[in-house]
Amino acid sequence: MFKALKDLLDHIAAQVAPASPVSREHTAHLATAVLLIEVMRADTSKTADERATAITALRTRFSLTPAEGDALLDLAEGTANSAGDYHAFTSSLNEHFTHPEKISLVESLWQVAYADAHLDTAENHAINKIAGLLHVTHGEYIAAKLHAKQAAGLL
Repeated sequence: MFKALKDLLDHIAAQVAPASPVSREHTAHLATAVLLIEVMRADTSKTADERATAITALRTRFSLTPAEGDALLDLAEGTANSAGDYHAFTSSLNEHFTHPEKISLVESLWQVAYADAHLDTAENHAINKIAGLLHVTHGEYIAAKLHAKQAAGLL
């Protein structure tokens, strides 16, 4: 399944001009998934709950099937392993997402962090850095955090 999705994305990317809407959309999907992976990797233990929350966020945001969400997250994991920083991913999202979509993404990052009912300082740091690169204000960042914490039943 993972190979099939990667082959499909490679095939589309080879046929589509880099600035086309389809190419930008796939780039945004992958960039979003990579940032979710980065929050999962920030603490010392990746849990099944964190993975399930990340897949749900991808499925909801991009109208993916469960298998597509899982495959996208697998592809993102490989991409995140070779990434040097968040800048390439956040730059893509700054071009593709509206400001409310960026705030929603920050909330999704918080949901992943709270999925295991424990917020690690490294998760907090990663989300803070990503939110800054997405030009999300501190007030929006805090509101997204509180909303995710409440949704997780931790307030």
